[in-house]
Amino acid sequence: MINMRWWKQISIEALALALVVQTSRASTVALRDLRTTTDKDIAYELGHISYLANAKYPRHTLKITGLGDKDPSPGVTFKPFTVIVTNESVVTADSLNATISSYLTEDDVFAKAFLNSVYLTSSVTNASLDANAFTYLESAGVETTYLDSNRFKSHGGGSRSAQHDSGTTLAPGPYTATISRDTVSLLDTYRLYPDKYRDFITGIYPSNDGTDSFTALESMSSRLWSPMIPVPSRIHSWGDPRPLAGQRVAVKDLFDIKGLQTSAGSQAWIEITPVANKTALAIQRLVDLGAVLVGKQKLAQFASGANPWDWTDNQAPFNPRGDGYLTCAASSSGGGCSIAAYDWLDMAIGSDTGVSLRRPAAVSGTFANRPSQGMISLEGMLAQNWAQDTAGILARDPVKWAKFAKAWYTPELHQSESITGLSPLSVPDTMAFPSQILYPDEQFPLANPAAQQILENVITNMAKVLNMTVKHTNLSATLIDAPILSDQKDSLDRLLIGSSTLTLWSSHIAVANPLLSTWATHHEGRFPPVDPQWRKEWSQFDSSTTNQTAYDQALRDKRKGVDWFEKNVLRETPQSCSESVLICDIGTGGLPSFREKALNEGPNATFLGMMPDGAAIPCSLICPIFGCADFTIPVGQVPYQSPVSKVTEQYPVTMNLIVRRGCDFVLFNMVEQLAKAGVIRAVKTGKAAF
Repeated sequence: MINMRWWKQISIEALALALVVQTSRASTVALRDLRTTTDKDIAYELGHISYLANAKYPRHTLKITGLGDKDPSPGVTFKPFTVIVTNESVVTADSLNATISSYLTEDDVFAKAFLNSVYLTSSVTNASLDANAFTYLESAGVETTYLDSNRFKSHGGGSRSAQHDSGTTLAPGPYTATISRDTVSLLDTYRLYPDKYRDFITGIYPSNDGTDSFTALESMSSRLWSPMIPVPSRIHSWGDPRPLAGQRVAVKDLFDIKGLQTSAGSQAWIEITPVANKTALAIQRLVDLGAVLVGKQKLAQFASGANPWDWTDNQAPFNPRGDGYLTCAASSSGGGCSIAAYDWLDMAIGSDTGVSLRRPAAVSGTFANRPSQGMISLEGMLAQNWAQDTAGILARDPVKWAKFAKAWYTPELHQSESITGLSPLSVPDTMAFPSQILYPDEQFPLANPAAQQILENVITNMAKVLNMTVKHTNLSATLIDAPILSDQKDSLDRLLIGSSTLTLWSSHIAVANPLLSTWATHHEGRFPPVDPQWRKEWSQFDSSTTNQTAYDQALRDKRKGVDWFEKNVLRETPQSCSESVLICDIGTGGLPSFREKALNEGPNATFLGMMPDGAAIPCSLICPIFGCADFTIPVGQVPYQSPVSKVTEQYPVTMNLIVRRGCDFVLFNMVEQLAKAGVIRAVKTGKAAF
């Protein structure tokens, strides 16, 4: 049994309720370890699986209208409960068996114990149950059957009639019920999963209080040192037509979610900022599309690029791949490693300013996208660089990833030109793929020859399946020699310096200035406790060189750079929005990179962000500078001898596909075609991606 150290003193009411449940002769289901949480919700165990029920705000109330052959138990009882929705006029044992079997095989939250009490309703009026149906339900362990009196014309076999508010949609699946003589209150119920890789800051769930707010689950597995994450049943979404219905999504703790504290990875930031009173627009769209938010995830402080050994306020997440001591990179590290770790999590939302989504995906062997600049509103997300920040998705399955992204990104949430400094964004959704693969020779070969061979095989197959040619080029030489901003050959350096200026000024206004001034006011002039990178950067900040004037100039330069890039490198043609797809590697060249600094100093490992000798710009900065779309794609794995586990482990190999700004959906369509042809495929969770 998991010892969860996360509740206040149990109330007298909860103790009484526990006594009723554990001693009632009518109930054969053992509800162990019944407790109230700090929010007065109820936690319990069924068959050594932990659950949470939102007792504060019931989801539905059923009015018992007929007692049937059995009188209800006196007082209030607390039981696991299942709602079954049928579409048949005569419900048979076979149809019930098929439904319940699907619940058990297709959902990780539902368990047989939830069949203790069952409510049957139907989409058909004047429905009925045949005699064998009651016999089947008894054999399945159902003690009490409630029939929807609005749908079933009669009841028998000891069933009881009940009805729910016709103005609400009663979703099928498992609930927890509090049952009195004439009322059944159905409570939203969640399975509690331990976050053993410590990728989350907290689990979350809808408050269900009518305000669209969320509640943080203040829970911890003391044995595993892990936050507990509440996960709802997938069955609830089976009849929901929305495109993201039931998708379990975790969110980087840089985005506001109503009712929750946004930490940005900083204890000091928590102290000076209030709980969010509005959900970020991009995250609210997920909710509106049917996604279920299950947690907020760790990030490098203020979305920095800090290495794991430089994290101070928090411990860096653990990577499930290989020996368990590989880095998760930064800053969307919790997202990348959680997607690689947990089958119960579908997608993770992160941000990417310089490398923050794509590199965590590279080191964890998962899919991630840095979208075109301006693709989605970042209102309600703490800024690092207004003109360079983006929001993207981490996933395991390329087809599901593409469908999720195409539902999420919408023109209504595109950023304005005043933020990006770029032309209005147009995003065609066509099958007009690039005709050539640009292969920048200065970025290759990869450091690990085995990884290079995997990459070459994928490029060959990709070109064959999509009828593309491979064109070798030297992108660095092109960028160095081109007069992008002026007749002088210093344009690339100016763009890189301008990117730094955009970041320094944005973070100064959005983060440093409010934190430094407020902390000093509250703490007798003291400097706030922050990670080493920020302490150094903020202490050395020079407003004479980094200011609004410099920011505005850098933004104008960026616009020129993007316009030039789209005319000379990733061009639009009458045949495709991007003539070429640029291949690159944002990862480690197939060499392991570890969460311990010293482990990266040997010849068979590497630090992150190492640029090939012949390159003038890291792969990671091409799209932050030029506004394009950049996707990280896992393509294989290579063995390495682990200095930690002392055995041979597997390290993921990825490649990056880069297309012209606005060609995101074309690239997602291309990803789907490559998956259909078997050139790329979904990854597994755990030590090995494939």
